[in-house]
Amino acid sequence: MLALIQTLFDIVCLRKGPDAIPHSTFLLVIIAAMWVIAGAVMTLMTAELDQRDFFIGTLTGIAGLLVYATIVVLSGRRARLMQAIMAFLGCGALLSLLFVAGNVFLTPFLSENISSLVMTLVLLWTVPVEGHIISRTIERHWYVGVVIAVAVFAFQMMLYSAMDPATTSAI
Repeated sequence: MLALIQTLFDIVCLRKGPDAIPHSTFLLVIIAAMWVIAGAVMTLMTAELDQRDFFIGTLTGIAGLLVYATIVVLSGRRARLMQAIMAFLGCGALLSLLFVAGNVFLTPFLSENISSLVMTLVLLWTVPVEGHIISRTIERHWYVGVVIAVAVFAFQMMLYSAMDPATTSAI
């Protein structure tokens, strides 16, 4: 398990690609469970989030995965799909837990605004990480992956806003 977390951390740091994760259905189930648990922990530990946010966040996450899966299949790299999905889910779980840890450990020492900024940057790091994962999966330049990741992120934000109209009025 420690080797898996180290591999996911290396992917988050853009040192490795999804090909570093073993192709295993059992591992996919474990990583998917990690992703759901990380989302639940994030929801429980963040005062501004509730069950509705967890539900909508999970649905928008799955929608983003479906977009990425479509891109992988259309690019002719279907054999890499499982590893890509595990990388997306695993890195998402890792970054969510990093967000929670930052909130818990930084907020007492920094002002709430500064810790919120740091945690927002952690969450925004998902875009270059997902760009890295998709670019390595479909064998395209990293910039192409980042453009795809930005488009998927925008799609997810629009979907989230459509499912939770309170978000649009808050912006």
